[in-house]
Amino acid sequence: MPLVYGALLGDRAEGRVTRVVLHDLDPARLSAVARVLAEQAAGVPDAPEVTVTTDLDDALRGADFVFSAIRVGGLEGRADDERVALAEGVLGQETVGAGGIAYGLRTVPVADDIARRVARLAPDAWVINFTNPAGLVTEAMARHLGDRVIGICDSPVGLGRRIAKVLGADPREAWIDYVGLNHLGWVRGLRIAGRDELPRLLADPQLLGSFEEGRLFGPDWLRSLGAVPNEYLHYYYFNRETVRAYQQADRTRGAFLRDQQAGFYEEMTHPDAAALSAWNRTRAEREATYMAENRDAAGAGERDADDLSGGYEKVALALMRAIARDERTTLILNVRNRGTLAVLDDAAVIEVPCLVDANGAHPVAVDPLPDHATGLVCAVKAVEREVLSAAESGSRTTAVKAFALHPLVDSVNVAHRLVDGYTAAHPGLGYLK
Repeated sequence: MPLVYGALLGDRAEGRVTRVVLHDLDPARLSAVARVLAEQAAGVPDAPEVTVTTDLDDALRGADFVFSAIRVGGLEGRADDERVALAEGVLGQETVGAGGIAYGLRTVPVADDIARRVARLAPDAWVINFTNPAGLVTEAMARHLGDRVIGICDSPVGLGRRIAKVLGADPREAWIDYVGLNHLGWVRGLRIAGRDELPRLLADPQLLGSFEEGRLFGPDWLRSLGAVPNEYLHYYYFNRETVRAYQQADRTRGAFLRDQQAGFYEEMTHPDAAALSAWNRTRAEREATYMAENRDAAGAGERDADDLSGGYEKVALALMRAIARDERTTLILNVRNRGTLAVLDDAAVIEVPCLVDANGAHPVAVDPLPDHATGLVCAVKAVEREVLSAAESGSRTTAVKAFALHPLVDSVNVAHRLVDGYTAAHPGLGYLK
């Protein structure tokens, strides 16, 4: 939230946001984040008013925009997701593979409840979903909110920015041909003044090795694909190496973040603590260590400085401006398919460039995916549908099916053990019978 609030502070145009309501179930977390925002707003004239509440209904009444960023089970839950999966030799990442399925099974029932409340208490509000797994959760909420829920992610924006920078182009003037699902997409072209410059990048080994995805995937593999994948596809294309790196790490990513966040909130119990400084320091460490195991496994080195400055808040603010002020723009967003990809039905949430205006986000027509990408997209979307079905029905059998069908879970027997492990670790999955 501090990143989004910081972006709002810099927006001085007519029709800007004037009031922000923070909601959390934990009063201590609310207090800590409110202190960060108060320090951000110090000295800023007409800063948006900030109020806090632990009552979701109170937070929703009168809202024009709702930012949904929840973590059901907290970071302890994420650490458990990783631990249970790695014990079975499969990936436990929070949005990919077994970990993503477990997280989705916990999150979808809560997201459903939030969406129903929004529909009842703020029917004209636009919901901007930050919650992972972003595509799955957005699709769950869309069943109640239709096109008034839009999922956002900074990964495609960051990828497009890096490619444009390597090619010597202004990212703001580039058309990024990106398509897929959240954390499962590919840049297939990058047009500057109508000319596709991606072939020039793919033909130049030196350029390919000069940015994060080139180092992560390797120039040869990118040339074989004829595209640049989202960084999360490293979990698919180099799964064995990544699982090994995670198993050998001192702590899983979730355990690291759990301990880091606990340290931040402990610091915030001291009334004289510098809240904004502590938050900035915590965020900088989080960003610098993002996907560290993948980069280590690939020998990709450290993250570029430009990738440490955030990104979600820029997408969120651009989306809000486009809708609230009819400032038309193009953004890569998670929206319902509506015929964009012929291999998926209209209700399937996909991640594609969208034209955004006062009427919402409208997916742009795209060329069909190549067969290798179609196979992955269809397989993972089928898994997401099984997760939605399991969350709705409470069927343990359907939950096992969701795990077993995922490309990164290699055995039905493993799927059964994963469900056993996750239901034991997470009381919130007790609904699976």
